[in-house]
Amino acid sequence: MSATIILWSWEKTPGLTVFLPPQTPLQLPSGEDGSLSLKKKLEDHHLKGTSQTVPAQSSSGKSEDESDTRTTKYTERVETFSTVPDKEEKHERVSEEGENHGLQTISNPATSEATGNEAERMKSSEHKHGKDFVTNSPQMSPLIGRKDINWNNATESKVCNYARGKWVPDSNRPLYSGSGCKQWLSGMWACRLMQRTDFEYEKLRWQPKDCQMEEFEGSKFLRRMQNKTLAFVGDSLGRQQFQSLMCMITGGEEKLQVEDVGREYGLVVAEGSARPNGWAFRFPSTNTTVLYYWSASLCDVEPIDANNPGTDYAMHLDRPPAFLRQYLHKFNVVVLNTGHHWNRGKLNANRWVMYVDGVPNTDKKRAVIWVAKNLTIHSVVSWVNLQLPKHPGLKVFLRSISPRHFVGGDWNTGGSCDNTKPMSVGKEILDEESSDEVAANAVKGTGVKLLDITALSHLRDEGHISRFSITAKAGVQDCLHWCLPGVPDTWNEILFAQI
Repeated sequence: MSATIILWSWEKTPGLTVFLPPQTPLQLPSGEDGSLSLKKKLEDHHLKGTSQTVPAQSSSGKSEDESDTRTTKYTERVETFSTVPDKEEKHERVSEEGENHGLQTISNPATSEATGNEAERMKSSEHKHGKDFVTNSPQMSPLIGRKDINWNNATESKVCNYARGKWVPDSNRPLYSGSGCKQWLSGMWACRLMQRTDFEYEKLRWQPKDCQMEEFEGSKFLRRMQNKTLAFVGDSLGRQQFQSLMCMITGGEEKLQVEDVGREYGLVVAEGSARPNGWAFRFPSTNTTVLYYWSASLCDVEPIDANNPGTDYAMHLDRPPAFLRQYLHKFNVVVLNTGHHWNRGKLNANRWVMYVDGVPNTDKKRAVIWVAKNLTIHSVVSWVNLQLPKHPGLKVFLRSISPRHFVGGDWNTGGSCDNTKPMSVGKEILDEESSDEVAANAVKGTGVKLLDITALSHLRDEGHISRFSITAKAGVQDCLHWCLPGVPDTWNEILFAQI
């Protein structure tokens, strides 16, 4: 008897990609109890000269915070691949950058319209993103034009990295009507209600690399979240994600049976306030609750003298928001975010005073904006991580920073984002690591997951509200917030795929 064995092997065609060398990230090792010795380690990194930089989108020169801030560094691998068709809190003393929402009714977040020019309130953020953020490959990929590119092969043997991929045209988008979702969507973010006339930005879908992303359906979301609560806690970009999700669940249609349950979470209009610190709505058919709480800094902020109307406010860098501490046990999914309020102008305007260990911070190194922000992010992630064993089944995500796209200046110096042709044309994101190193390092080694949306959102400069804001003044554009429907819908699709 004899046997014949045939061995057949082949070599895969190597991809032609460009690698941008990463900087050494800020690493914060964990202590024996799983917590982080944050203050000392951040100071040590500062003393060693560790800093993080990002290409500046604004060409207006130094911002008011440039001398004492550091920002997240963004690096990517990108490959020229194919072409997308050209047309295819009462303590809140100053509102969000571009956010100036006065409530007319408590039950409807969409009625919280700007009572003045929301762009007036924008301050220069440390996150300025340059067009060199994404680099074209100097070599033409041999894969261009091929139809069997293996983009739709689902990979079940490994966890999908939804941050890797590209934007593709999709005639089935958007997922809801920007002019019809008035029950949940604020008019200041509904570009269909503005003077904008190009809406091709609504027709793009994010396609992850080498895996499929589950198709979002409102009914499927409600079934998956039956008897559960999803909470967004963060700044106005978190509020955009919240409103986006409400429109996605309902398909942009009015749902009178949805219940306002804000009182269960203390989300009511306080005396002297124009609006509550958030909203909470329940879908009675599945007992699913979706809520948003405004916490721009993602740390606890409280009046130093509650009896003094003109008091300053203590922002406790090492203490999570009181709302999170009080209601975490009621949540099943939490999405945290912060970033664009961390600049000296915002802190001064809000009369926020840095506190650590319950007393005013006197450490000048710790007072540096980027150090303070990193301390806060690591602190809240560390605290949440310690709570996870107490709440089996709880899933917590830290959403990475949403990019700004001011060109030729900043919000108050003529910066603009007039482009209607997305930078996503012919680009794909290939990096395995997040381009928001601060967020990525904060969740590393913890049970908190990263909702990585930075690099994919950076490719969508045409998706901002731009000059079309209903209250914008001449020369002032909103290149921070997004038109809805738009990019934040994709953040929710990625979130849905992971819950």
